[in-house]
Amino acid sequence: MLKTPRTKLRRVPQRGLHDRATLDALLDEALIGHVAFVTHDGHPAVIPTLIARDGDDLLIHGSSASRTVRALRAGAEACVEVTHVDGIVLARSAFHHSMNYRSAILYGTLQPAADKARALEVFTEKLVPGRWDHVRWPNAKELKATEVLSLPLTEGSAKVRTGPPGEEEEDYALDAWAGVIPITTRRGEPIPDPQLRSGIPVPDHVRSLTAR
Repeated sequence: MLKTPRTKLRRVPQRGLHDRATLDALLDEALIGHVAFVTHDGHPAVIPTLIARDGDDLLIHGSSASRTVRALRAGAEACVEVTHVDGIVLARSAFHHSMNYRSAILYGTLQPAADKARALEVFTEKLVPGRWDHVRWPNAKELKATEVLSLPLTEGSAKVRTGPPGEEEEDYALDAWAGVIPITTRRGEPIPDPQLRSGIPVPDHVRSLTAR
């Protein structure tokens, strides 16, 4: 159940969504999530990290020795946040300037992923679909040095703003320009590694991603 008392939106609640389809789409598009938790000595921390959804779970990974991983593995409750900014909203009044965005917040306790090697495949495929079959897979030493944690998608909410600015009725008569400046993210042309051996072309799975 995604909707709980602490995921209920109180500020502009009409923008709130709790369905899995919306949440899954937000998570699948996001590369980075911000993981917030309280350390064992009571200090707040927020760490940006690569995320990937695997069915009903959100995966994060890091060094087995990192402070974040140790705290989360020990049972520290976490809050994970992602945001996509889709546009700058310019209003006729300074007060009503805004942004069009899609965001999600999840709560819960993370556990070690049941299959670490498969989880790392999920991460690799999240970055570039089709990549896993073209690279060397992690060896035992690399698997030992890496931890993958899993957060069940059981408590969370999404918040979405779209469309033009909202204005005070009398401000529509002002001579100030109003509207939306769209913001998009695009992938550029691949840049070869300086140490790439000659004769190795950009593979189709990479080329297809940059063509989107």
